[in-house]
Amino acid sequence: LVINLILPCNIIRSFMIEFSKDTLIGFADIFIISLLIQAGCVILGRLSYRKQPVQRRKCLQYGFICSNAGFLGNPVAEGVFGSMGLALASIYLIPQRVMMWSSGLAIFSGTTDRKAILKKVLTHPCIIACEIGLLLMFTQVQLPDFLEKTLDSLSNCNTALSMLVIGMILAEIKVKELADRELITYTIMRLVVIPAVILVPCLLLKLPDLVTGVSVLLAGMPAGATTSILASKYHCDEKFGTKLVVFSTAFSLITIPVWSMLLT
Repeated sequence: LVINLILPCNIIRSFMIEFSKDTLIGFADIFIISLLIQAGCVILGRLSYRKQPVQRRKCLQYGFICSNAGFLGNPVAEGVFGSMGLALASIYLIPQRVMMWSSGLAIFSGTTDRKAILKKVLTHPCIIACEIGLLLMFTQVQLPDFLEKTLDSLSNCNTALSMLVIGMILAEIKVKELADRELITYTIMRLVVIPAVILVPCLLLKLPDLVTGVSVLLAGMPAGATTSILASKYHCDEKFGTKLVVFSTAFSLITIPVWSMLLT
C-alpha cells in the first residue's frame, strides 16, 4: 500500500511547486551526487567483504548498494526539509532504484536481464510518480481541486504508515543475536562513514544547503528491507540479512536525528 499508492501520491504532490532554473539545477546536482554515491558503494562493497563467506558477502554487498532511502528516507526528507526536500529525494532515488534491479540483483542471482531490469525500473510506482510530478512541474498544470485534495490526504498518510512498517521490522529484534562484529562494522559504515564522506565534498563545492542536506541524509539510511527478501529468495544467509536490516534500522533511530540536526 505504501509503495504502490501512498508514496507515489506523496511524490507527485512534492513536485507541484513553482518551476525555476534553481530547481532544475538542484535536481541535476542531486542526481549526479546519487550516481557517484551508487558507484562508490558498489566499489566499496566489493572491496570490503572479499574475505567474508559467500552467503554473508552477498548480503553485505547488497546492503551497501541498496539502503532504505526509498521507504524511510522519503518521509524523513520531507519531515526535515519539507516538500522540496521530498522532491529532491525522489530524484536522488532514481539511480538507486536502477542499481537495485541491476547490480544489486546480480549480486544474488549472478546474472542480469537487461529487459527485465528496464521493465522493473520503468514500471516502478515511484518512478512513474516522478515522471508525472516532473511533467506537472514543467507544465505548471493545475489539477482539479478534488484530485489535489485526494493527493494531499493520501500524502499525509506517508510518514505514519512508513514508521509503522519500520516499527514492525524493529519488533523482530533480539538483542542477544545482534552481537556480531560485521553487523556493527556495516552499520557504522552505512550510517556514519558514508554520509560523512558525502558531506565533505558537498561543503567544499559549496552546493546548496538543501541539496547537501538531502544527499547526506539519504546516504545515511539503513539497509533496505529487500536485503533479507532477496537473501531468502536466492538461498543466501536469510537470517544474517534480516539481522542486517534490523540492526542498522535500530541504530538509524539515533543517527538520523543527529544528522538532521547537523544539516539544518
